[in-house]
Amino acid sequence: MVYFSKFKIIMVVVICALGLGFAAPNLFAPEVTKQVPDWLPHKRVHLGLDLQGGSHLLLEVNLKAITRERLVALVDTVRVTLRKARIGYRGLGVEGNAVVFRLRNPEQLSQARKLLRTIEAGTEIETGDGRIQIRFTKKSVTEREDQAVAQSIEIVRRRIDETGTREPSIQRQGRDRIIVQLPGLDDPERIKRLLGKTAKMNFRLVDVTMTAEQARRTRPPPGSELLPSDDPREVTATGRAKEYLVRRRIMVSGDTLVDSQPTFESGRPVVSFRFDTTGGRKFGNATKNNVGRPFAIVLDGKVISAPVIREPIMGGSGIISGSFTTQEVQDLALLLRAGALPAPLTILEERTVGPDLGADSIEAGKIACIIGLILVLIFMVVAYSLFGVMANIALFFNLTLILGALSALQASLTLPGVAGIVLTIGMAVDANVLIFERIREELRGGRSPVSAIDAGYRRALTTIIDANLTTFFAAIILYQFGSGPIKGFAITLSIGLATSMFTAIMVTRLMVVTWLRWRRPVALPI
Repeated sequence: MVYFSKFKIIMVVVICALGLGFAAPNLFAPEVTKQVPDWLPHKRVHLGLDLQGGSHLLLEVNLKAITRERLVALVDTVRVTLRKARIGYRGLGVEGNAVVFRLRNPEQLSQARKLLRTIEAGTEIETGDGRIQIRFTKKSVTEREDQAVAQSIEIVRRRIDETGTREPSIQRQGRDRIIVQLPGLDDPERIKRLLGKTAKMNFRLVDVTMTAEQARRTRPPPGSELLPSDDPREVTATGRAKEYLVRRRIMVSGDTLVDSQPTFESGRPVVSFRFDTTGGRKFGNATKNNVGRPFAIVLDGKVISAPVIREPIMGGSGIISGSFTTQEVQDLALLLRAGALPAPLTILEERTVGPDLGADSIEAGKIACIIGLILVLIFMVVAYSLFGVMANIALFFNLTLILGALSALQASLTLPGVAGIVLTIGMAVDANVLIFERIREELRGGRSPVSAIDAGYRRALTTIIDANLTTFFAAIILYQFGSGPIKGFAITLSIGLATSMFTAIMVTRLMVVTWLRWRRPVALPI
């Protein structure tokens, strides 16, 4: 244990230098670190919500809307299937959690059941009182809901990342809720607007068989519906929003969009979009077959634009124009790039954490770190003399390695994380205490300085590894099952355990061995 190869010496020096390098940007203002070249360490530790303030949102995924939307789609599928098979029906619609209809000819029941079993997986068919009911199985509903919540979390993450918000915390809570924490958020209202939109866009033909006013007075033709305009300036004489009679059949879905960007056309802000190969082919065919007809661009059940198809658009790209502001164009492009939510989100709770509380926490954390550090430094020097000084130097490198690791990993430092660092300060010298006490015992047994140091490090190593592994397993469990702040504590504690073992076993030992070879003492000052 008193022999150090050149490789080990170089490794210790390089790791300590890297720790200093990655920790250094935290000592300077953000404006200074932005000017550092990318190939040099320039990342800083991000402060969590409880330290720098920000917004806390609790969102709820409307799972009922998912089932309702699937049932409405199932109605259209059933209608098309029965018409192709020339099976008469009446009263087709959604009742509760099932699609219900009656056959005009009861003798066709067997044929209808055989056809309906194949229209969609995860459905079950019930018959009785001359009616047929089709509903989704519980397993199918549960799987789709879990998938919707997971997809919602991913879409929320994409939308927030597009705004440039750093280190958001997005987690699922319970069956249908999502917690979003946004440290240092400057514009919470914009985030709420972005998260509040489902952003389901599609392209449909406008029904020209009658006007919207006629459809409102009577009823829309089968396969069509009335949708309001998204432009607040498009209103009727009575003050109501202008409506469009739009075909229910979707020509092209927004799911096939691969890109959307804000741009300008004739000095007006517009959104340019581009489809994938499949979407581009559908869009080209739809515009080619309907030249001269108006088509509606529908976003979340509102018509944002209804231009007339002047010529076929075969390039797979186009432009959405309207009465948009620059900010609205940027947000619309962002929503389309991030993708549509599978279900609407409702903001159940909103909390804003001010930076003053974070400043107080940071100050309290600094005081705790400084007091703990000073007490540990004094104790080590008083208890172990020169060896205590070496342990204190290793403690300095331990703290820089922790800070450097947090900077390199771009981890968010929360108040529990600060507590983990304070705890690490006390634990960091624990390994050195075990080693030094073991060396004392070996000296009392009559060993020489070199033999005592060798035996002390060798025999204390097992105890050090056992103690740190036990704590490390506890940190893993905290990280696996804990929430955001608890995870922050587990991360800093785990990093602190690794760095404290490295500095005690390698850094302190390197200094002790170097001093031993240089001075060749008869007695150890411990």
